[in-house]
Amino acid sequence: MDDTTNPASANRDSRLTRRGFATVTMATGVALAGAALAAEVIETDVTITTADGSCDAAYFHPAGKGKWPGVVIFTDILGLRPAFRDMGKRMAAAGYAVVVPNPFYRTRKAPVITGPFEFSNPTDRAKLTELVTPLTPGAKALDTAAYVAWLDQQPQVDAKKKIGTQGYCMGGLYTFLGAINHPTRVGAAGSFHGGGLVTDKPDSIHLQVGKAKAGFLVAIAEDDDAKQPEAKDKLRAAFAAAGATANVEVYGAKHGWCVKDGAVYSPAEAERAWAALTALYRQQLI
Repeated sequence: MDDTTNPASANRDSRLTRRGFATVTMATGVALAGAALAAEVIETDVTITTADGSCDAAYFHPAGKGKWPGVVIFTDILGLRPAFRDMGKRMAAAGYAVVVPNPFYRTRKAPVITGPFEFSNPTDRAKLTELVTPLTPGAKALDTAAYVAWLDQQPQVDAKKKIGTQGYCMGGLYTFLGAINHPTRVGAAGSFHGGGLVTDKPDSIHLQVGKAKAGFLVAIAEDDDAKQPEAKDKLRAAFAAAGATANVEVYGAKHGWCVKDGAVYSPAEAERAWAALTALYRQQLI
């Protein structure tokens, strides 16, 4: 469960290469279903005003008139790109108004990484430093607040219903921040191969879950669990102490398995994680 302070290990087996995209094309059933659903979704590029500037983002909602629960999708360390736009479309097709922000807007607009990227390549890894450096704990909290507030201002969002948050790799921490800092608005938080959730510091995010009023889904990669086997137990203990609804589970896949443009993408386990997340949303976003 690596944090962005160690980007080389954030997803060492994932890369935006032909191999990764070939993996995607093999999952034809999922891809075709997603394409059909996307036809029912409106996609718009938007700008969100934050405390530190203007964040470019992608916004998705079902076609037609209506209001739907809001969802924020927090990307992994490679940022807003087609794989995450597809996630936004799919979630919107399920009946949600979804925003996918570019977490690195302070540095540049999305896509922040172009062309093949190898985590094992020091030159490629160095490109991540300028992206993650501005993302201090305070910056992450301010950004999360801006995204939640922006959603509540959209005419397609049903502000009477709770907001869902889902995050991948470095985005997992953002989901916890949303639930902890905005307990009256965030009703569900899903972290997938999330990094930095359990540390030995007194302000570790897992020790703050008692401030939240959300249901949690924490999906852990098997290799992350091997490196930090105590993390799942500490998370479960923290949720139990808070009396929170939470499912903490180790999936049979490697770090990055939910993101379809990565070499370790696991269609079966990604679909299982998606089903668990949408079940949580149906239960909590009321």
